[in-house]
Amino acid sequence: MKILIIGGGNMGLTYAQSFLRSHIASKEDMMILEKSVEKATILAKKDIGTVYGEPEQCIPKADLIIFAVKPQDTQSLFSGIKSHIHPQQVFLSIMAGVKIESMTTALGVRKIIRAMPNLPAQIGMGMTAYTSTDEVTRIELVMVQNLLNTTGKAIYVEKESAIDAATAISGSGPAYVFYFMDAMMKAAREMGFSESEAELLVSQTFRGAADLYRKSNFSCEEWISKVASRGGTTEAALKSFRSTSLYDDIIAGANAALDRAIELGKD
Repeated sequence: MKILIIGGGNMGLTYAQSFLRSHIASKEDMMILEKSVEKATILAKKDIGTVYGEPEQCIPKADLIIFAVKPQDTQSLFSGIKSHIHPQQVFLSIMAGVKIESMTTALGVRKIIRAMPNLPAQIGMGMTAYTSTDEVTRIELVMVQNLLNTTGKAIYVEKESAIDAATAISGSGPAYVFYFMDAMMKAAREMGFSESEAELLVSQTFRGAADLYRKSNFSCEEWISKVASRGGTTEAALKSFRSTSLYDDIIAGANAALDRAIELGKD
C-alpha cells in the first residue's frame, strides 16, 4: 500500500514516523508532499520516505492520501490535486472543520475518512475519533484504523457531527489539562516550591492520577471520595472549586469549543 501524506508539519511528520516505527509501512511505500522547499529539505534528511514538491509526481501513485494541512489551505490544495486523483483512492483528512461533503464536492471522490487526532499522538499517546463514507470498504477502514492506532487509540463514530464533539473534548482537551496544570504549578510556586519542584509535583500527580483511573474500574467520583476525607484538605479544595462553579465552567468551556468547531465547519 502506497501512502501519501500531504503536509510535512507536526502531524504529517508524526504520522510518517509512527507508521514506520510500527512497521505498518515501509520507507519505500511512504511519500510526503510538501510545497515548502525549506521544509521539504528538512524532511528529506529524516529518511522517512520520498519527499515530493509537486502533486503530479506522487498523487497518481498513492493508494491512501492523507490531508495534514491547515483548513485554510483547502481551496488551493483541492484545486491543485483534483486533476491527478482517481476514484479508487482512499482519502483521510485530519483538517479541523472541513466536512466530508466539502471534500466530496471539491474533489469528486467518495472514499473519504475524516479524523480528529490530538497532540499526544506525537508520543504515541494520542486519541483519534474518525468516521467515513459508506463507499469506504471494511478492509480499507480496518487498514486506516491500524494506521491511526500507531499514534495511540482510535474510536470510530457513526455520525460526522461526533467529530466536532471529539474536537471539543479530545482535540482541545490537552490544552484544558495544561491550563489546570499551569494553575497548580503557580500555586505550588506561591507556596514556596522552586519552578522545577512545582513542575515535578504537578506533572507526576497528573500522570499518576490518569494511570490510576485507567487501570481501575472506579469512576472519577469514586476516586474523589477515596482521596477526600471528611473535614480534610482535599475536601476544602473541592468546596472552593464548587463555590466558584468550576465544574460547570469546564463543561461550558467544552461546549464553547464545540460551538466553534461547528462554526468552522460552516465557514
